[in-house]
Amino acid sequence: MIKLVVDNKEIEIEEGNNVLQACLDNDIYIPNLCYLKEMDNPPGSCRLCFVEIEGYSQPVTSCTEKVKEEMVVTTNTEHVRRLQRTAFELLLSVHHVDCRNCPANKKCELQRISKFLHFGLKTKRIEQLERDVKQEQDHPLLEYDPYRCVLCGKCVFVCQQKNGQPLLSLAKRGLDTVISFFGEEDMVRDRCKNCSACVEICPVSALLIKNKPD
Repeated sequence: MIKLVVDNKEIEIEEGNNVLQACLDNDIYIPNLCYLKEMDNPPGSCRLCFVEIEGYSQPVTSCTEKVKEEMVVTTNTEHVRRLQRTAFELLLSVHHVDCRNCPANKKCELQRISKFLHFGLKTKRIEQLERDVKQEQDHPLLEYDPYRCVLCGKCVFVCQQKNGQPLLSLAKRGLDTVISFFGEEDMVRDRCKNCSACVEICPVSALLIKNKPD
């Protein structure tokens, strides 16, 4: 076991784990969207899980930093919070906030992060950016709302874990990046009909199971 100090509290975690997992396992919450414990190489793409580590010149993403013996970590400095709020605000600038009509309401990870950071879901400093995207209706069993999607990539990861290769992927670039489905319809229907892993892992209900016709 590795011993480290986080926010003046000594905790333990098995060697090989990252700082984010060490904190989460010890009830120390760090905002995150793109991380799953099963990932060998977390992407750190959401830029929300910053921490400061003694001896490091700049904050680092905690999901990509392996624990070390006697490491000293601080999760709540002013610098860390500023970075987290900036990343969160940029994310919200392309997110259509409509909590009242969203299936994720009251169980949305964005709501949790907003409350934790004391940062509202309606951005004021940054103008809402328009994206050239559309809702995906071609999948036989699933529907996708790109305006809710935070592009965390968790759905792609769990789909690959289940099927050996993902049946969906990140497509396009920049502001127009979306989740895209692919594969022959019969094959997709067969593999997806008894699996809702991508829907269950989505932190914002951007992926939903289609309503069956009456």
